[in-house]
Amino acid sequence: MRTFVAVAMVCVVLGVAAWAGLGRAGVRGPEAVVPGAGQRATKTAGIDTFKGGEAKPIKPFAFVDGQGRKVELADFAGRTVLLNLWATWCGPCVKEMPSLDRLQAALGGRDFQVVALSVDRGGRDTVEPFLKKLGIQNLEPYFDQPSASMTALGPRGLPTTLLVGPDGKELGRVEGGVEWDSPEVVAFLRKQIGGSRGPARDGGMVRTGG
Repeated sequence: MRTFVAVAMVCVVLGVAAWAGLGRAGVRGPEAVVPGAGQRATKTAGIDTFKGGEAKPIKPFAFVDGQGRKVELADFAGRTVLLNLWATWCGPCVKEMPSLDRLQAALGGRDFQVVALSVDRGGRDTVEPFLKKLGIQNLEPYFDQPSASMTALGPRGLPTTLLVGPDGKELGRVEGGVEWDSPEVVAFLRKQIGGSRGPARDGGMVRTGG
């Protein structure tokens, strides 16, 4: 009897230890949506590496703006667009949202726009109160309730941000949270916007922590 009790106690201890180990080894909540893009990524201050490459066509897809109007990336033709895919339940997405708002205030205009596209199933009823609570003032809300962007763009997780040229082609993308109004990122984007006005443009996008 004593032997049976001792064996049972050992099994319980091993089971608890294994469960705790799994929790430390990578059981992730909804905030860690992209592998490697959890807390470490959201603390990234600027450009770690520059990812070059050729511009790529983007499969057309539609979403809606704050007035319920149908929108496509083609509607932003002539402007450099920072297209940010996000959701209210994504921790790194929420953390970087104020810096996207500040970036739009700093660079937004006829040559550049931040398009923060929510994939929340609740759409406008979920997103608009959330943005108001965050104090977002410069970003126009966009909603993708059918999640058409996920099929067209093929992101591995959230947040994923694409740099789209004035011709509507993808210049590059970054996975994970970024401080979008950091001096390094703003300088990089200014160069992209300036280059898009001339005959030549650098391809690529910054990649941080993903």
